[in-house]
Amino acid sequence: MTQTGPWPNTNRRAALALAAGGAVSACSPRWSGETVLRFWAMGNEGGSVGRLMPEFERRNPGVRVEVQPLPWTAAHEKLLTAYAGASLPDVSQIGNTWVGELTAIGALSPTPPEAAGLLTDQFPAVLETNEIGGRAMTTPWYVDTRLLFYRTDLLRRAGFETPPENWIDWRRAMHGVKRAAGRDNFAILLPLNEFEQLLTFGLQIDEPLLRDRDTQGNFSSPGFVAALAFYKSLFDEQLAPRASATQISNVWTEFARGYFSFYFSGPWSVGDFRTRLPESFQPSWATAGVPGPTGLGASAPGGSSLAVFKSSPHQDAAWSLVRYLSEPAVQAQFNALTGDLPARQSAWSRAGVERDPMLAPFREQLSRAKAVPKAPEWERIVTEMQIVAERMVRGEYTPESAAAEIDRRVDRLLEKRRWMLDQGKAI
Repeated sequence: MTQTGPWPNTNRRAALALAAGGAVSACSPRWSGETVLRFWAMGNEGGSVGRLMPEFERRNPGVRVEVQPLPWTAAHEKLLTAYAGASLPDVSQIGNTWVGELTAIGALSPTPPEAAGLLTDQFPAVLETNEIGGRAMTTPWYVDTRLLFYRTDLLRRAGFETPPENWIDWRRAMHGVKRAAGRDNFAILLPLNEFEQLLTFGLQIDEPLLRDRDTQGNFSSPGFVAALAFYKSLFDEQLAPRASATQISNVWTEFARGYFSFYFSGPWSVGDFRTRLPESFQPSWATAGVPGPTGLGASAPGGSSLAVFKSSPHQDAAWSLVRYLSEPAVQAQFNALTGDLPARQSAWSRAGVERDPMLAPFREQLSRAKAVPKAPEWERIVTEMQIVAERMVRGEYTPESAAAEIDRRVDRLLEKRRWMLDQGKAI
């Protein structure tokens, strides 16, 4: 899953300042002449990937992999701290939206020519997310994106046999399922403290979200204003509750009782819905592509990537590990261990993902995914977008004034990038 969340500003400034002071080096311990690769992995993956290491070590005599599991909540700060302290691992799992930031501070080792095969058989938008300046800086490991989870039974009661594919039909369907679910229920859950749902609406438009080489906000474009207006209307028409995620006890229970019938989420929720909801409810839900203004639309490519750090003294061994974890057969095995969707498209059939009716729609959605801007400030930008959008929903802004306010905040965040461009410096 795509992991996000802003790095603390003070830590970022400290890391950048230290970066200016000199190159970073790191070394891994050796015993009896063997090469020891340090590999950091997060969350569920950190607890599972170690089961793949015996085969890698068998194929690579003299190389041993030490896996250090990390919680996602600490990963951003730990990577920054390790960079500043010259103690980065050889290889690490990272959220693929971090690639721009880690590239900006010079931490990453770009994909070498001998590893070019890693760049084939990938979803284009996911691969683009891993590239900076046309060069792959990290390697997709597993992928995800968000699409719609919906109540099939309530949608049929509203008169729709198939999920809607455009905003006009979707709005009609939402009014229908709200009537079918009852007066005190809603059609869709759009937590006000999350940016992902509005970002998904914004990705349906043709205009970019940033302009002028990602140095200015472009949220006042007609397309994004229309996305804001559509988003706001769902609250104004009482199709979505004005609530944050913390006000929802748990999404699967509320989904099952009909509090909402449409929900944006990723493949991780498939397992939750299957294991946490009763067998009798299982025929009552499904997944579908994201509706756009005129047809099925885009979403943001997510997942995790494998990064080799420039400071590693074991570049050849590190890239051997990345190649091994990228093999379709190994990715299929990893899917069986974790449920993560393989980054390599050829691994989907090996893993049997396409035969799963709840997971198969993710492949089509990933084919329509659209990479988000790669500005290192992107995490902070979407946070400001979410803050302003919540105030708009609560009546403080119109869509037009909200867009102008987002641009004002974004332009302030990007001030240093504009200065660097004016000075002729690389950004």
